[in-house]
Amino acid sequence: MNIRRAENKDMSGINKLLLQVLMVHHNGRPDIFKPNAKKYTDAELADILADDTKPVFVAVDEQENVLGYAFCVFQQHLNNNILTDIKTLYIDDLCVDEEKRGMHIGTALYGYVLDFAKESGCYNVTLNVWSCNESAMKFYEKCGLMPQKVGMEKVL
Repeated sequence: MNIRRAENKDMSGINKLLLQVLMVHHNGRPDIFKPNAKKYTDAELADILADDTKPVFVAVDEQENVLGYAFCVFQQHLNNNILTDIKTLYIDDLCVDEEKRGMHIGTALYGYVLDFAKESGCYNVTLNVWSCNESAMKFYEKCGLMPQKVGMEKVL
């Protein structure tokens, strides 16, 4: 397995995994997430892959099949009235192909993202996880992440 920056040639593999993530969210919260929808158009995905402020990493096998991905976004609030100027790498999405889970691909991807964040001068790595995605919450806790803030809702 190799982990590297995603390229346009990885789009079909990434799209397959984006659909898997969508269905996890749809199954957990069908009131919010549409079934079988596409998160990004191919043009939007190509723009993201070319944007150095939004690095995307893929884990690929020897045949270059996408096994997992991590969508990231650099965040920094310079000269904010209340927030310090720390540089954060936000993990917008991390997914391992459901057929490849249990092979430590997610752990390797997360470790790669941590190393990338450190090399990029980041203070921390953050992410959000839907409470209906218990397996993801357990995975992130195993990786050492701690709650930073909690989003709450009341459905009307």
